[in-house]
Amino acid sequence: MLTSVLIAAAFIPVLSSDEPPGPPAGQELPTVTVRADDTEIQESCRVVIPAGAVIEDRHGDGVIRIAASDIVVEFAPGSVLRGAKPGVRPDEYRGYGIRLEGRKNVTIRGARIEGYWGGLWATRGDGLTLEDVAVVDCRRAYLKSTPVAEDGGDWLSPHFNDQNEYLTNYGAALYVEDSSKVTVRRCRVRDTQNGLVLDRVNESRVYDNDFSFLSGWGIALWRASKNVITRNAVDFCVRGYSHGVYNRGQDSAGFLMFEQCHENVIAENSVTHGGDGFFGFGGREAIGEAPAPTSEFDYRQRGCNRNLLINNDFSYAPAHGIEHTFSFDNRFIGNRLVGNAICGVWGGYSQDTLIAGNQIEDNGQMGYGLERGGVNIEHGRNNRVLHNRFKNNVCGVHFWWDEDPHLAKKPWALVNDVSSRGNVIAANTFEGDQVALHFRGPGQVTLGANQFKSVGQELEADEEHQVEKKPDLKVEEFKAPEYPVFGDTRPVGARRALWGRENIVMTEWGPWDHESPLVRLVEARPLRHRYDLRKMPAAPEIKIEGDRVRGKLDAPPKGEGFFTYEVTADQPGVHPYRLRIKAGDFQTEVSGTLLAMDWEVSFFKWTKEVDPRKDLEGWRKLAQGDAAVSAKMESLTLKYGFGGPSDQKISEAVTQARLGGDYFGMVARAKLALAKGEWKVATMSDDGVRVTVDGKPVIEAWSWHTPQRDEGTFTLDESKTVEIVVEHFEIDGFATLEFELTSAK
Repeated sequence: MLTSVLIAAAFIPVLSSDEPPGPPAGQELPTVTVRADDTEIQESCRVVIPAGAVIEDRHGDGVIRIAASDIVVEFAPGSVLRGAKPGVRPDEYRGYGIRLEGRKNVTIRGARIEGYWGGLWATRGDGLTLEDVAVVDCRRAYLKSTPVAEDGGDWLSPHFNDQNEYLTNYGAALYVEDSSKVTVRRCRVRDTQNGLVLDRVNESRVYDNDFSFLSGWGIALWRASKNVITRNAVDFCVRGYSHGVYNRGQDSAGFLMFEQCHENVIAENSVTHGGDGFFGFGGREAIGEAPAPTSEFDYRQRGCNRNLLINNDFSYAPAHGIEHTFSFDNRFIGNRLVGNAICGVWGGYSQDTLIAGNQIEDNGQMGYGLERGGVNIEHGRNNRVLHNRFKNNVCGVHFWWDEDPHLAKKPWALVNDVSSRGNVIAANTFEGDQVALHFRGPGQVTLGANQFKSVGQELEADEEHQVEKKPDLKVEEFKAPEYPVFGDTRPVGARRALWGRENIVMTEWGPWDHESPLVRLVEARPLRHRYDLRKMPAAPEIKIEGDRVRGKLDAPPKGEGFFTYEVTADQPGVHPYRLRIKAGDFQTEVSGTLLAMDWEVSFFKWTKEVDPRKDLEGWRKLAQGDAAVSAKMESLTLKYGFGGPSDQKISEAVTQARLGGDYFGMVARAKLALAKGEWKVATMSDDGVRVTVDGKPVIEAWSWHTPQRDEGTFTLDESKTVEIVVEHFEIDGFATLEFELTSAK
């Protein structure tokens, strides 16, 4: 019988002194001038880089290579290690600024690195110290999601990194692997996809850094344990969000912790506005989705275990403040979890978790189904929710169990009891929550003395979920555990002016930093494009170039420095344009194309018996059959997601046809007058797409595939009217189809 609940003492890593060994800043060092690739550093030195130098890493092994242990490499003020020439796209950057392999007790101080796939890549670098390093404008993906619609091609895949997939697929400002006792402090990353990756890094310290406004992960841990990460600003590490339109996050996060990371302390960090604030998962190997490393591998108690998340701010995430799944004995204590779109805490298949003393408020306003609100745990066991302050959540605490046959067969589920039982909720306050407590499916929970004020409903429970009320249950008085803290900054609350998810403003290269001038396309209709201009230092002067297009500048009442600009055309066709924008010292150019065509479109269902990959002519006949439905469209921008044509509000006839998200096809035809010259066609598709111009193939991606962009060109020797045909098929799952036509000049 359960008679009392205790708050267990936290694991505290044992670390050495506050400061790592090494020569102090300012020590006289010999000078090394870096002018070319493959420069080896073999002794302590001060690095000087000529002003304006661009040094490419031609071999992918680092422009500067650290070739000795026990040295200090200090960069002279004003020296910038730059790897790409002006005009190169950030997704085309290559190579690494600094490479270290098999060298110990190296200190790198004051480096500024720009224009590479990765700023610094260190392997087997025990005792490495990175301090006052700035990595700005390194590799980041071009984001295809817009303020109007999400693009599934922007999702990340954090489940694989044993072959350095984080680095090779996405890049990172600072990537450290297979090392221990590393120190990273006072470093700054901007305009890059990922900040710091710790891959098999143990007993290290990360503090006083600012890894904010990134389009992937701020700090990522993979098989990394016993690290102390404190007082860092890791805000706005996000992608895939448009306020009030969609909130996916696309597996971006302030903190990422995957594959058996144990006994880490994450304390006093500001981790607001991340896709997730904290995204933790036990790992594919841990649960049996990947091959076991040995035949004796024991799946019991596998996961990311015994981690302490304390006194952080995990608020304003498009998805979850804290997501931590398939793991044991973790503690979430004293954190701020406010305004997260889906959940404050999502803990699927978590066990023995302590959630105590947190502020959990206003979560779940954009949840999906019953996954919404403060604390949500599916298939969780022996979890304790104590001394928390719940307020204005869609649901305060939601525990449930349901049939999950796919996961039930995994080795992890077979040896770890995945029933929803042994959970305790006590000594919490609930105020203004729509539903305070919700329990579904078979399970058991014990309720101690909780306080309720102005809640819509105190308790909703299925009959098969056993609810034991024990108002006299003894709960230890809340006292936060002691924990190590490094750093002098206080990032929590420092960006208070930006609180709220409405301040997540995405560009095609990542989240806006709210400091730089911003020009962003926010509406794209066939004959009208609208731009937002923010933080303009002065009233902008805009010159528009293009045939049969015009522009209009407005200054709506949204604050100083805010403007809108509309580009329009009167008649269908292809209307490329260029905007030259000048506002004070700020100058930029923006190009686009207004495209309006008279498409004749046929939508239809198909079956496995008429697979377009095997029976193209049979599939095409379906487009002309009685079951097909026709429509007229001005553009082919069909972000189906997991829906189908009938979900797109194309026409009443298409809606009534009930064409769902699987096994549908589309054939679209249009005639368009084009000028002499070279033209470029681009598609974004999932699944197969084919484009022909006057019967000649331009794009051929006729296969099952995840969202991918394809391009092709055609040349007209004279001005003429051409017929364009776009064919698209979807098998199942996610679907999208977009068509673009622009001048290839």
